[in-house]
Amino acid sequence: MNEQKIVAEEAAVTAKRKGEHIRICLQEEVGGNGVETGLDRFRFWHNPLPELSFHNINLNTEWLGRKLRAPLLVSSMTGGTDEAGAINRRLAEAAEHCGWAIGLGSMRAAIEQKDLAASFYIRKEAPTVPVIANLGAVQLNYGFGADHCIRAVEIAEADALVLHLNSMQEVFQPEGNTNFEGLLAQIETVCRTLNVPVGIKEVGWGIDAETAVRLASAGIAFIDVAGAGGTSWSQVEKYRLSDSMRKQAAEAFADWGIPTAESIREVRSSVPDLPVVASGGLRHGVDAAKAIALGARIAGFGRVLLPRAAQTDTRVSVEQLIEQFQRIEFELRTAMFGIGAASIDALRTTNRLVEKA
Repeated sequence: MNEQKIVAEEAAVTAKRKGEHIRICLQEEVGGNGVETGLDRFRFWHNPLPELSFHNINLNTEWLGRKLRAPLLVSSMTGGTDEAGAINRRLAEAAEHCGWAIGLGSMRAAIEQKDLAASFYIRKEAPTVPVIANLGAVQLNYGFGADHCIRAVEIAEADALVLHLNSMQEVFQPEGNTNFEGLLAQIETVCRTLNVPVGIKEVGWGIDAETAVRLASAGIAFIDVAGAGGTSWSQVEKYRLSDSMRKQAAEAFADWGIPTAESIREVRSSVPDLPVVASGGLRHGVDAAKAIALGARIAGFGRVLLPRAAQTDTRVSVEQLIEQFQRIEFELRTAMFGIGAASIDALRTTNRLVEKA
């Protein structure tokens, strides 16, 4: 009984944290300060004679064994509370309507307390698109194992599992877990055990070439770079801190991380056969086009979607999300038209993305 009480208390703390994260991301300035995604350093070299019809441009692709109508992803954001569950379902409905993949936030809360699992179940709203379950890799050093990873996949009826790396967040999180020793071997065990692909994602500080090679050797199926230039989780956690020393210290890390564009290029060049997901501060479809032209397989959008997803009127929320998704797709298609790329494969191999002087 005491053990059950401890587990319930830990789950309650986790759920409370998730609610605070949503509020902070909606109400506070949590972007990095002094660091950009790097995507603005690139521009497409305009093709005035594209020799193709705009309406014949094909955004279709495949990922995780499922067809997508666009190479786009709702990045992992939330779960573990009633509010978070409603947000996930709205995002899932829009993703299904538009043919995007969707990732879930950390499912630790659902593993710790079964009655929180419903906030991560979105298959009803998204029956045909890829759904990605999510756990913090560091939890493998705090009692979680391959069986917990399997359980996360089962709860979400997911097509893949992503293990997120968030070392800098954990340092500033009041209840953070900071023992990252020996995680690569633990990740390798999970990759070998699960019967679905296992990916790795950062949470906003990027992944470098050396780490990408080590992860590939462990059996990782894809890497989501989640580079710097978007949400900074040291800044998010700053708003939760009562420790004035750490609160001040968080400011020193406002520009920390590998910019998204640089991270895409590093991972792509070091492990060219490993699919790359580009996320971290993407704002629109032109950013997505640049990320794909730099070598990404899929482009992910996170906090930019949250304000519409958090609206309490579900019908209005979903309609506005669909409109936002369609605008991003239109921007992506228009960028492709502007360089004469008729397909996503043509965009991936274009020589018309140039670095500004």
